[in-house]
Amino acid sequence: MKGSFFKKLVIIFLVFVGLGALLKMSGDFFGSEDKRVTAKNTILHLEMNGVILNGKKFIKNLKKYREDDKVKAILISINSPGGSVGPSQEMFAEIKRVRDEIKKPVVCVSTGVMASGAYYAAVACDKIVVAPGALVGSIGVIMEFANLEKLYDWAKISRYSITSGKFKDSGAEYRPMREDERSLFQSMIDEVYAQFKGTVAAERKLKEEVVAEYADGRVFTGATAVKVGFADQEGYYDDAVKLAAEIAKLGDNYEVFEVPKKKVSIFDLGGGDSEDDLNSMSEFADVLKGKSFGPDMEGAMKYILRAKYLNQPLMLMPGYWE
Repeated sequence: MKGSFFKKLVIIFLVFVGLGALLKMSGDFFGSEDKRVTAKNTILHLEMNGVILNGKKFIKNLKKYREDDKVKAILISINSPGGSVGPSQEMFAEIKRVRDEIKKPVVCVSTGVMASGAYYAAVACDKIVVAPGALVGSIGVIMEFANLEKLYDWAKISRYSITSGKFKDSGAEYRPMREDERSLFQSMIDEVYAQFKGTVAAERKLKEEVVAEYADGRVFTGATAVKVGFADQEGYYDDAVKLAAEIAKLGDNYEVFEVPKKKVSIFDLGGGDSEDDLNSMSEFADVLKGKSFGPDMEGAMKYILRAKYLNQPLMLMPGYWE
């Protein structure tokens, strides 16, 4: 009897997985059809939203359309507080490649937040447009740790690890941090911080002492960012579109191409396709809207764990911009 019941469960599971695979292959339900650029003079519009976890979706779309002959300029709308270091630097490098190698103008615009890693990526653009009340800057690096030793003692939990070296469990939450570990992390932060400041100075053509004066983690308004040279002009989305068209010498004869957004499903959440991993908190919220938590619980836990360990040096993501 138990065996029969188990077999039925397996069959139901296989049917569910098979049906999901079929639905995923059809763009009508789980995704959107491959949209192509049609206008002769096109401004490609990309978005950089939410906490930067991997940046793969942004980079994938940028690479897909940037060499299309009909794409004459690229506009990037940014509303992000930053994120992990590596992906921010990778997005910077890919944007810079468009500007320097493919020779197409890139304009960034933010009416919300363009801070830390998001600002790092933005300085690769030819021009940065910001709303006067936008939040810009936060040039700095932070790594956060928690010492839960007393909590474990209270809960009568004994945590320990067996390592191959004294730094392998550095940052562990079950014990106080040693001074040599603190020095190690500080040196890492100082190195990445120097990279950040150097990149801003070089790309914005600012003196290092000017960057250093404001690179203390502070956030300033868009109006202030323009005054001190961290952005080029005050404005909004339409102003940025016109600026991109002007730099590309398109006149009034152009169209803005919006990259189709793929619908994210529970299969994307739970699966291992890294290219389709959620890139931001906003995307995660979109997935959970209107859904019961039952089928999405595995994906929700996956996302929460990724967010929790984002700042842990042993997770191959050493620190995040903030």
